[in-house]
Amino acid sequence: MTMHGICTMHDQRDSVPTENLVPGEVAAMRRPARIPASGLERTALGRFLNLIGKPDLSVRLWDGSELHSGRPPRVEASIADRTALWRLMLNPSLCFGEEYSSGGIEVEGDLAVFMRAILRARPAALDSRFPLARLLHRSINDLSGSRENIHHHYDIGNSFYALWLDKEMAYTCAYYPEPGASLESAQFAKFDLVCRKLNLQANETVVEAGCGWGGLARHMARHYGVKVKAYNISREQIAYCRERARREGLDDRIEYIEDDYRNIRGQFDAFVSVGMLEHVGMENLPALGRVIDNCLRPHGRGLIHTIGQHRGEPLGGWIARHIFPGAYPPTLGEMQTIFEPRFTVLDVENLRAHYAQTCLQWLARFDEHVDQVRAMFDENFVRAWRLYLASSHASFAEGELQLFQVVFSRPRGYQPPWTRAHLYGARA
Repeated sequence: MTMHGICTMHDQRDSVPTENLVPGEVAAMRRPARIPASGLERTALGRFLNLIGKPDLSVRLWDGSELHSGRPPRVEASIADRTALWRLMLNPSLCFGEEYSSGGIEVEGDLAVFMRAILRARPAALDSRFPLARLLHRSINDLSGSRENIHHHYDIGNSFYALWLDKEMAYTCAYYPEPGASLESAQFAKFDLVCRKLNLQANETVVEAGCGWGGLARHMARHYGVKVKAYNISREQIAYCRERARREGLDDRIEYIEDDYRNIRGQFDAFVSVGMLEHVGMENLPALGRVIDNCLRPHGRGLIHTIGQHRGEPLGGWIARHIFPGAYPPTLGEMQTIFEPRFTVLDVENLRAHYAQTCLQWLARFDEHVDQVRAMFDENFVRAWRLYLASSHASFAEGELQLFQVVFSRPRGYQPPWTRAHLYGARA
């Protein structure tokens, strides 16, 4: 892709292998000589900081010179060489993540605090100021493309995710009845909130699109007595789901199916999707609505829990290329193409503050097990995933991302509860 050539046009790095070095050593190897930053480079960096909204930031260059932006107290970053500097300024959406992961950019102190400072200053429509940021890989979410995209993120090892997720392996926003709740209790509360919003009754049938490691399906079957068909195209996750259901005596109530949501068949009392819509692609939202229409009984109801946005923008270049290929968090207005004209929206709730807290707890657990993660992968992976979790926390905390839960039903056939009282009596 042409972006690769542009982003490496100033490359002066040595070719010494760096896989066994810690980040500071990597940065040192990348400096063939302590050539001072030019006046042009310092001026360009100053203009760059202005373009991104003058965040409260102090930047140290490879020659020891510093530039300051915003107001004290500032968070601090250092740039290892002119390669990292020019790549960052040409395409920050892609190259900040790549340079941080490889050690070309260092952040002093708390990474989550740093990312919040960047996002807090971010002007609206920032990407329009950096045309290269729009040159992203095309999102392909047909049957084969979706499987490849999901494999990239979710099939990197159940043992990796088990290090820092809760015991049910829930990899979606938790729900905190109290801000200080543990991750385990908050994920249980999320499962139960979903069930109460769906008003599940014993012996009803539920279809779940994108079941992750199966925690919600197990919760619905165990605590609400329903029968579940759960679809997922991640091979590793499905294998884990089936083994846990068998081990816990739930395999007579849950059928885990390795298949795409577009191939859902049958009739059900309830439809649920938690954390899958982000991977559907905006162009496929109406088709998802037709799938739900075909599988939901006349009295049926559904719930979609998804990351969303308040303005429709593609994911940042680094996230889209290295973390979540093919993903797109929809706006609430874009989600309406799922529901209209087939369904009535009954309830909408935004839990973005809860997702900010979830990501913060994931990041803390990730850091507790960082030596094991490094042994499984490498230092670049450790830094990339730390950045992903920290930037996700910042995005929810600063309102760049939302977390929508939308409950819907057919216009006739389902009578929802008279009040919302049933939502606030969580099971012990």
